[in-house]
Amino acid sequence: MAEYKLEVTTGGRDCAGTLDHILVTLLGSEGQSERTDLDNWGIDFKIGTSETYTVKTGAPLGKLLLVKLEKDPRFWRKDDEWFCSKIAVTTPEGETLLFPCYQWLSNDEVVELRGGRALKAFEDEHPLLIEHRKKELASKKSNFQWASKDQRLPSHSQFSTSSVPAEIRMSKSRVQESQSAFLSGTAELKCKGMLGSEESWKTIEDMKMIFDDRKSEISEYLFEHWKDDDFYGYQFLNSVNPLLIKRCSKLPPNFPVTEEMVKPYLEIGMPLHNEFKRGNMFLYDQKILSGIPGRLYHGERLPVPAPLCLLYLNPEKKLIPIAIQVHQQPSKDNPIFLPSDSETDWLLAKIMVKNADMMTHQAITHLKNTHLIAEVWAMSLFRNFPFIHPIYKLLIPHFRWMLHVNAGAREILLAPSGSFAMSSLGLDGTIELMRRAQDELTYSSLCIPDDIRARGLESIPDFYYRDDGLKLWDIIHRFVNSVVGHFYRSNDEVVKDSELQGWIHEIFTHCFLGNKRLGCPEAFHDVEEVVKFITMVIFTVSVQHAAVNNGQFDYQTFVPNGSLLLRKRSPTAKGQSSMETILETLPNIGETVITASILYVLTLNYSDTVLLGSYPDERFQEPEIKQMMEGFQAELSSLSDDIKARNAKLGVPYTYLDPGQIDSSIIK
Repeated sequence: MAEYKLEVTTGGRDCAGTLDHILVTLLGSEGQSERTDLDNWGIDFKIGTSETYTVKTGAPLGKLLLVKLEKDPRFWRKDDEWFCSKIAVTTPEGETLLFPCYQWLSNDEVVELRGGRALKAFEDEHPLLIEHRKKELASKKSNFQWASKDQRLPSHSQFSTSSVPAEIRMSKSRVQESQSAFLSGTAELKCKGMLGSEESWKTIEDMKMIFDDRKSEISEYLFEHWKDDDFYGYQFLNSVNPLLIKRCSKLPPNFPVTEEMVKPYLEIGMPLHNEFKRGNMFLYDQKILSGIPGRLYHGERLPVPAPLCLLYLNPEKKLIPIAIQVHQQPSKDNPIFLPSDSETDWLLAKIMVKNADMMTHQAITHLKNTHLIAEVWAMSLFRNFPFIHPIYKLLIPHFRWMLHVNAGAREILLAPSGSFAMSSLGLDGTIELMRRAQDELTYSSLCIPDDIRARGLESIPDFYYRDDGLKLWDIIHRFVNSVVGHFYRSNDEVVKDSELQGWIHEIFTHCFLGNKRLGCPEAFHDVEEVVKFITMVIFTVSVQHAAVNNGQFDYQTFVPNGSLLLRKRSPTAKGQSSMETILETLPNIGETVITASILYVLTLNYSDTVLLGSYPDERFQEPEIKQMMEGFQAELSSLSDDIKARNAKLGVPYTYLDPGQIDSSIIK
């Protein structure tokens, strides 16, 4: 007689427990146990608990290979689900093996769990495990199927919000929190008579009073300083879209800024060409928007600016805008606006730039270049790796709810009446913008060290996105290098890992659309290549998403500082604008406040957040990996302390890349 002790953990998720029968069968290299009903005295399988059970066999089973779980309903119970987190099995020889589950079991469902250390495909030797691995991948590829509504954009899952598999479905508490936040906000706006109002704003000051309590330190600062050119320039570095500004050595031919135009803003006695040589000139160019027609609005096409903005790093080391051309082609009807123009002319020009910035931020920087491409990485992970693979174990915590979140985005944000449909571009224009951006997407642009270098921004001061982002990249890289190096001892192991190669090949095909020019590897050839790519993946879904998502309410709720919609074209001549012109150009009250409500929900801190570096699900049995995780957490904690100390000295703190505020995955 041999005894196996099973510690069975029921998850702490919504309705994870069950009163039904849970039956287990242990499969070993030398036999299998009887089908055993796990039943202790009292109530079993309560939410968030662990219970110990004994499975007896006539003889030891040899090497323990699989744990088979079944859920049978009691005759008086309706169908429900049970969420099993993990099972730890102690063998008669005293060895304890971890069998991660983290799955929902429905009635009459059978799940077979692999246990022990993480293994690559070529390391499996027992025929039972080889066959189990093959069946698992076949099932995954059947369940996770590719879909595409536009051949020029990354593929996505076939799931709707109602059909997302239970294991990757958003928690009920998270759904309720977001719904409550949105409904309470819209209720307040309805009581104020703002929701649905088609009236124009009477004053800029009125726009500061949308919500009574929903404000932040940054939004309050912005209310007071949105007109200041140095704060305007600061936002190109540290607001929600810090990815477009570039150092320039000369102006493009379609931006004919002259010496006389900008001389008053340059260092005394320093010619413009010298400032280019000194590296003090920066360009913000939204040519990607040029030629995209705006949507119909009350029977007329809305304007779509495609601005160029010249910025100067002045002797005080402040980045300030010194020239703006609202459209790409210079003409007498497209003047170059300057800080010396009338206050409303200059403000309108800056508002036009902000409109372009918000449209590209929401459609490209945020939606396409974090959410949509990350969905491809997640889909390929689910399709190509079994649960036992080390890369699956490493990456699955960073794709929590990914498919559910994106299914919601397609159903709501990209719906005919969604947020993008209300923008100046409209839904069709937004899709065209994302297509153009996809054509320009490069692998190197997703790697912050390469991107900063390519844009010539290594030394510009007060660039906190760069400073914090590079440190986080290095910390993540060291962690990934340790984990990947533990499992891949040679480049040859990388090359012969068919599952790893399948993962990257589907990413190359469905994310980068098979375009070799974009730089994504079609196959992995060495360990270093794998480490960099996985670093980029983790960085994008955690750090990069935090950088471009978490400040939206702070910087884009106040519409003069960022709006998806402008109702009037830019002035065709100087000296013809007024504050009334600005109010007529900005969205009406109803259009403003519905966007503000959505931005609040997208940036809210939720109760079930899992921070970068946290791994609440125990998937690795290897003690070495657990030590690496602890080291990762320690480095992140130290950086968090440093960032807090720095921010305490800043007039405008940059908090978005504080590890204490970075979700480990895209969950909003």
